[in-house]
Amino acid sequence: MQRILRATLNTLNGLRAAASSEAAFRQELFALALSVPLAILIGTDNWTRLAMIVVVMAVMVVELLNTAIEKLADRVTREHDPLIGRVKDMGSAAVFLADVNAVVCWLLILWPVIDKDS
Repeated sequence: MQRILRATLNTLNGLRAAASSEAAFRQELFALALSVPLAILIGTDNWTRLAMIVVVMAVMVVELLNTAIEKLADRVTREHDPLIGRVKDMGSAAVFLADVNAVVCWLLILWPVIDKDS
């Protein structure tokens, strides 16, 4: 039980640190706050609602991992290092792909609603 409590506190500390230091993570928190009620209103069934929320949360997971990689890389060296630059670029690319995944998922789910209004 003690281990679970420590792990929970570490998790909360990590989320707090990301929210206080990363603008992108704060934007994704805002997107999550919007996506939950929208998914509940727009989703046609529980699986659709779940998918709409999970893809936004997946963006946040990838952003947290990217931030961790960037902070660790900066701790290793602040000097320009081409290999560290490539690692950071890969983390950024992962966030971009998660974003695209979320947008495509939402568009596919919303398409019947959008198309009906046309």
